[in-house]
Amino acid sequence: MTSPLQRKLKITGPTVVTANRLADGAAVWLARDGRWTERLAEAEVATTADAAHRLLDIAHADEDTAVGAYPATVALSDGGVPKPATLRERIRATGPTVAQPFQPAAL
Repeated sequence: MTSPLQRKLKITGPTVVTANRLADGAAVWLARDGRWTERLAEAEVATTADAAHRLLDIAHADEDTAVGAYPATVALSDGGVPKPATLRERIRATGPTVAQPFQPAAL
């Protein structure tokens, strides 16, 4: 259930919902068909607060798959494909900014 404080969203442009996959921590985005995807380009874009609330409600109902869902502002390409609008979201979409010194062991 979303708290009343979370219901007050200011949507100032195209917005997607992102979270972290519970199984491995990977950044994921809520896709147009309601599934979680690793590709930002497949994310559903909201342009109003009501649409963003609807996406957040879908995301919060699926916290067995992904957690920490929040709205993230995106830029749209000429073809309408969402692209990261902030450094934080660019890092989440493309991975770490430095080479990783090791590969974690499989669990």
